[in-house]
Amino acid sequence: MSESLASVEERTDVRADALPVGGLCEAGQPMVLRGLARDWELTRAGQRSSMDAMACLRRYYNQRPVQYSQGGPEIGGRVFYTADFTDINCEVRRGSLDDLLAAIAAHLDDPHPPTWYMASAPADAFLPGFRQANDLSLEACGIHAPPRVWIGNRTIASCHYDGMNNIACCAVGRRRFTLFPPEQIVNLYPGPLDPTPGGQAVSLVDFAAPDFERHPRFRDALAAAQSVLLEPGDALFIPSMWWHHVEGLDPFNVLVNYWWSSMPDYVPTPMHTLYHALWTIRDRPEREKRAWREVFDYYVFGPSERAGAPLPERARDVLGPLDETMARRLRAMLIGWLNR
Repeated sequence: MSESLASVEERTDVRADALPVGGLCEAGQPMVLRGLARDWELTRAGQRSSMDAMACLRRYYNQRPVQYSQGGPEIGGRVFYTADFTDINCEVRRGSLDDLLAAIAAHLDDPHPPTWYMASAPADAFLPGFRQANDLSLEACGIHAPPRVWIGNRTIASCHYDGMNNIACCAVGRRRFTLFPPEQIVNLYPGPLDPTPGGQAVSLVDFAAPDFERHPRFRDALAAAQSVLLEPGDALFIPSMWWHHVEGLDPFNVLVNYWWSSMPDYVPTPMHTLYHALWTIRDRPEREKRAWREVFDYYVFGPSERAGAPLPERARDVLGPLDETMARRLRAMLIGWLNR
């Protein structure tokens, strides 16, 4: 399938100490950054062997417990819902990184191994010192984005979106990414909002064997898709809200990613608004929903200054620019309303 999809735009001239973060975010398109992490200690170790890469990780490990998912060979590495969509098809465990790496190592030559997957673990918490030889140093670009580490075998992160911008660095093993713009959500058939395999609803489509009778609109999604194969040392910029399907292609894979929001920390995630809208708007009569759509377009989705523009500056209150003080007021007001 990936061979017939459009390719992601690529750059080979970007250095880790001069990332054009602002330009990437403004463009709002995925971008492959070839070789961005090629000089990392972990990347070089993985080029030698999986065992060398594991030894590199163990040198930094501080013995703090880590959380990871384990599934049987029958799930084929696809962390997903159960058949009735009420649970996840993996068991979540807590243990040591040493045990996780040993379990993966024991099945490196197994064509159908059990699934082992540690997702989004904060590097600073369990690999102190790791960043000295394995980091993009985004702070130099004015971005606070501590690295997170993903470790597994041939795992599949089913298609999902994240609310934050992301640079994903392929350190060990190869990964294939398939990406879709945000407007393709209707054609990707999202699953339940809860439970989820990794904090976000994922597409119900099995990318390895799409059922076009069950998911006919997925053909339209594929027409808008982009695909790329990342080699060790390559990175991929994924804009906020872009859907992405991620396949680990080798017996041992490590990815390091950096998430950051386009908004200050005092602005919460819009997911809170989504849940509130499901509660307060979704099931109203269609006439009322159309009216509320107009209200939201005016106050929220249109130009940020439009609703306050007819008013004197002192009278704008929540219709004026949002700062930390106003964010606290809004939070207190909402909590007060919800607690009535």
